[in-house]
Amino acid sequence: MIAILLGAIAASPWMRAALRYGAIALAVLLFLLSLRRFGERAGRLTERLETTEKAYDVQRQMLEAAARRPRDRDELVDRLRDGGF
Repeated sequence: MIAILLGAIAASPWMRAALRYGAIALAVLLFLLSLRRFGERAGRLTERLETTEKAYDVQRQMLEAAARRPRDRDELVDRLRDGGF
């Protein structure tokens, strides 16, 4: 029954053209939607990368500060006397 109905619809040249253009429009719409999803995903990945870079930068600064700290009390006293802090 459905095959007969589709055969009758596809028999008309106008309906074939409408189906063809409808299929093209659907394909373009699906492509644009997938492109939008890809853009959103890329934006989220970029944001995650920026956040990770900031965290690594803060961690690097903390490690550099730890490397410059006084090793013992004598070095701390020397720095305080020299005004190195």
